[in-house]
Amino acid sequence: MYIDKNTIFLVDKEKDKPDGKLRYRIRWGKNIVAFNVGFRIDLDKWSKDTQRCKNNTTHGKKKISASVINRAINHFEQISDDVFNSFDIAGTTPSADEFRSAFNIANGKEVSKDIKAKGFFDIFDEFVKTMGFQNAWTNATYTKFSAIRKHLYAFDEKLSFEELSERVLQLFVQYQMSVPLKNTTIAKNIGFVRWFIRWAYNHDYYNGKLHDTFKPKLKGTDGNSKEVIHLTWDELIDLYNFQFTENKMHLDRVRDVFCFCCFTGLRYSDVAKLKRSDVKAKSISVVTQKTVDTLKIELNDYSHAILNKYIDIPFPQDKALPVISNQRMNDELKDMGELVGLDEPQRIVYFMGNERVEEVYPKYALLTTHCGRRTFIVNALYLGISAETIMKWTGHSDYKAMKPYIKIVDELKEQEMSKFNRK
Repeated sequence: MYIDKNTIFLVDKEKDKPDGKLRYRIRWGKNIVAFNVGFRIDLDKWSKDTQRCKNNTTHGKKKISASVINRAINHFEQISDDVFNSFDIAGTTPSADEFRSAFNIANGKEVSKDIKAKGFFDIFDEFVKTMGFQNAWTNATYTKFSAIRKHLYAFDEKLSFEELSERVLQLFVQYQMSVPLKNTTIAKNIGFVRWFIRWAYNHDYYNGKLHDTFKPKLKGTDGNSKEVIHLTWDELIDLYNFQFTENKMHLDRVRDVFCFCCFTGLRYSDVAKLKRSDVKAKSISVVTQKTVDTLKIELNDYSHAILNKYIDIPFPQDKALPVISNQRMNDELKDMGELVGLDEPQRIVYFMGNERVEEVYPKYALLTTHCGRRTFIVNALYLGISAETIMKWTGHSDYKAMKPYIKIVDELKEQEMSKFNRK
């Protein structure tokens, strides 16, 4: 069966106020339900036609960005569709109360009645299911949480919230060191565990404060020792102009897609779904997969030439470029880099517990698709483009994210200036 429904996002106007609460109203048959999306919207920054916040705006006293609010809107729409689909499959039409309850459970606002009788790992699974659905997790994110669950279970298969303490979490940190895992990986895992504990606290499974208080200090996790692998401008241009032999022509396409990332700042996930309809005369327009931002990125001569190279070659789903899987491309990039001669030694420093580990690799061995985005940012800064302008292209909303790149460029400029010190 099919449930005919009408949905709309609207801003409740309040007398003499420039903003209002954002609500989601759903109507089917004689039923009407409405949900508070949880944001206040500045009226002059809201588009009734698209039912979205206008791009590059902030809202309310807390100055919430449009991308955050629009992502929540997409999330509410997805939940609504999924809930209606579940009733469609069951062959029933929900009442307003049934729909509201199913929607709130899917949105993490309510918990199914039987879950409270379950154990730590059952609740962890419910958290993954709820948050994954709510935030549209990628397969990579599900894989990360699957790995964390395995580590928690291996650490203590009888783990419970009743016995959870700072000492227990510190022992879990020590267990991860014994695996062994890098300190940066352990720090990320603990961050995810704290997220789970906070969710459990908000749903009355846990009544402590470890999600706020447990912040172990691990060497090498402040970001100062992190190497940002990227290509210099000269390396990038050499790669762009490299002529592959006939038996290596499959690397020609890998190079083109990678260079397109280097000249636009796009992530692999966004290049992978770039369609010809997204390409305009002088720019491309994309809705990023990770942050749901709408970005307009002007084309330069290099990115424009790469698109034109494939303009008459059809690809599945009308894609603009010959993109292969991320895993396969990462493998091919290393072969490509070695062939092109991207072999400058790269020093990687990390910590395993208190032990400082230093390793040196040729640059090609460290190439991944994300190096394209890093290459774009570093070279754009080096060419004198302002961080604010770059952030509009890349979709970064936090200036802190630019600091590692600015540090690299400052070091490069210092090296260049030292060339004057000749005697």
